[in-house]
Amino acid sequence: MLKAYLGGEVFGSITGGDSPSVLGLHGWGRNHRDLATALGDIPHLAVDLPGFGTSPPPPSVWGAADYAQHLSPLLDELSLPVVIVGHSFGGRIAVHLAAARPGAVGGLVLAGVPLLHREGRPQRPPRRFRLGRALHRLGIISDSRMDELRERYGSSDYRQAEGVMRSILVKAVNESYEAELERITCPVELIWGDADTAAPASIASRAESLLADARLTVIARGDHFTPLTRPDELRAAVVRRLDALAAAPGEPT
Repeated sequence: MLKAYLGGEVFGSITGGDSPSVLGLHGWGRNHRDLATALGDIPHLAVDLPGFGTSPPPPSVWGAADYAQHLSPLLDELSLPVVIVGHSFGGRIAVHLAAARPGAVGGLVLAGVPLLHREGRPQRPPRRFRLGRALHRLGIISDSRMDELRERYGSSDYRQAEGVMRSILVKAVNESYEAELERITCPVELIWGDADTAAPASIASRAESLLADARLTVIARGDHFTPLTRPDELRAAVVRRLDALAAAPGEPT
């Protein structure tokens, strides 16, 4: 059963008591149910991020830092320190929460998160789209024609997003989190599929080198949707973080 949080701006499902110590953040275009199998009966709160599931969209174009700032009060409704589980887009937000509130976050479990830009020359949009964009800026082609080009050449996530969520997606995919990763002090579990094409495992390896305390687990034949396709591996990482916190409450683990 869903419960309203933050004055009805966020809805979530809570398992195992009113103040669990695990917060689950799902990926782009998904909802809280993605984490149900992985977290199972572990006491947790899994939310529909603003703009997904039952939660209304943000009032303006937010980046991951804005999402984190908005969700930060949720941490105070849980049993601190919390373990945050973030898949893909949710992991972007988790990183900001951990960097901003080190005393409240005792561990991160990140899966398939585009934490850093890909190495090498960035992938450019098709030439026809770039030409259309330039002509649109000059006022030579109409807004409706430009919308047609976006629909044709945009990613599936872009085509499915509507309204402000399209602009949020564009903002998110252009973000990179080197500074935030270097500020995180809690232990971080990186759970990655070796066949993840949305966030390749090379990104996780580079992120590991920036983190103060990180453990990378690469899943053979694992794809981007770890919470759905490899929930046991994700759950094991959450249990490791919870056990470490229980073994030394109030101390770094």
